[in-house]
Amino acid sequence: MAGSKVFFTNLRANSSINLLKKFETLVRKAGIDTIDFDHKLTAIKIHFGEPGNLAYIRPNYASRLVKLLKEKNAIPFLTDCNTLYHGRRSNAPWHLEAAFENGFYPPAVDCPVIIGDGIKGIDYREIELNLEYCKSARIGTAIADADVIISLNHFKGHEITGFGGALKNLGMGCASIGGKLFLHSGSSPQIYEKNCTGCRICEKYCNYGAIKVGKDKIAHIDYSLCTGCGQCIAVCQYDAARVVWQNASEIVNKRIAEYSLAVVRDKPSFHVNFIMNVSPECDCWDFNDYPLVPDIGIAASFDPVALDQASADLVNAAPLLPGSKLSGKTEKRNTIDIFRMAHPETYWQAGLEHAEKIGLGSRKYELKEV
Repeated sequence: MAGSKVFFTNLRANSSINLLKKFETLVRKAGIDTIDFDHKLTAIKIHFGEPGNLAYIRPNYASRLVKLLKEKNAIPFLTDCNTLYHGRRSNAPWHLEAAFENGFYPPAVDCPVIIGDGIKGIDYREIELNLEYCKSARIGTAIADADVIISLNHFKGHEITGFGGALKNLGMGCASIGGKLFLHSGSSPQIYEKNCTGCRICEKYCNYGAIKVGKDKIAHIDYSLCTGCGQCIAVCQYDAARVVWQNASEIVNKRIAEYSLAVVRDKPSFHVNFIMNVSPECDCWDFNDYPLVPDIGIAASFDPVALDQASADLVNAAPLLPGSKLSGKTEKRNTIDIFRMAHPETYWQAGLEHAEKIGLGSRKYELKEV
């Protein structure tokens, strides 16, 4: 079996075809025009980027997609749900300000920008699943109520899931704050005291008051308050806040797969991965490190599983960039797994394997260059 079709275009451009035109040509070749958009509420799920991070998808691509959708009489809106950690996107007012700061404001993208789970992240629909890990999924109301789902995904590394692509943007990104709590709850942070400087950055960003720096100038976690959200890990610059994994990455990835199914089940969906600025960590950080590999291209598919698998394969086939986090690594090219090299405790394959098992898509794909 050839598997699902994944359409791909590189980033070469010239005076007759720029990248926005290549993007539009790609999604049309991939079949987006076959979806019935007529008067359909169409959620464009995107990560607006934590201010300070510059690796997120340029709003120009979203604007081009909106133009295409409006030609089809769609009713499009850009959306994301609030973050579990305390930051610039942890409530709707701040989240909107962050989105506007990064260029995602209505006059620029020509459509509304709606925070999917409301002002405080508690506006959600409970979608029944009865699967192995999730009996139900708490999905942001604006996304759950949409008629069509389109995901625009920045494909990059991630410190818990290995990489973030279509499934991460769908499963984790569309979850309400309560849903994100559940998805992260397989992870329990610990403090590696030898590395702790007592800088209090983890204390500042803990949304639940679970971590405090003591008189010994070392951070300590109150596990009766800890939700396992992983924010202390994300903000620690000294590798002092760490996860007690115990297969947590595998569990989180499988839960994300089931949440992704809840988002797209029984409605048309289409997905695009931007394989560029492949930074080691998530766009939820307020900075982006130097990319691991050169910019590769843009891929699109109706199948988010095949899309993520193809994107991971393209990254793993690319050369490592000198000066990146992985500079000097000498692993054999036929066994290399760039995301495991960047985050050795992660196992991204578990999410795709489970997604295929529950019927979300296929890991087998046919790559068609546009």
